[in-house]
Amino acid sequence: MTSTTPAGGPINRLRGAIGVLYREAIKFGVIGAIAFVIDMGSFNLLRQTLLEDKPTAAVIVSASIATAFSWLGNRTWTFRHRRNRPAHHEAALFAGTNGVALLIQAAAVAFSNYILGYESLTADNVAKIVAIGLGTLFRFWAYRRFVFAGEPIDVDTSPLAGLHESAEDQR
Repeated sequence: MTSTTPAGGPINRLRGAIGVLYREAIKFGVIGAIAFVIDMGSFNLLRQTLLEDKPTAAVIVSASIATAFSWLGNRTWTFRHRRNRPAHHEAALFAGTNGVALLIQAAAVAFSNYILGYESLTADNVAKIVAIGLGTLFRFWAYRRFVFAGEPIDVDTSPLAGLHESAEDQR
């Protein structure tokens, strides 16, 4: 039976858009999980050594290290099919977006330490994890909306490119 919807019809465009969003979300999650390990690992290392009494400074340093990794991963893998700006322009937008997310983290840890009086490493980790969650939601939205805002190109050559199509073929 032939379909009455043309190949470029609204259903196929919607399906394609959902497939792109799905692949981007998975890739963003992988890069984010690795950046999370880098961020939390370096934060805890700094809090137990060089910046033992400076939790906010430890947040800034650890988040900056994780941001550098995240820039490379998201630019070269997650959103590589969306690039439409010069690298320096994307980098500036990326830095601004991550600056806002870093402020969310620093504010949460500072609030926990200096306002609520919770100065333990455990309290810092809880505050940081909650703030990372909030920052992650902001970053995903901002990356898609501002940083890597170009329309996706038709060809996605990434390792997860066939994930959506493979799932449809199995039906």
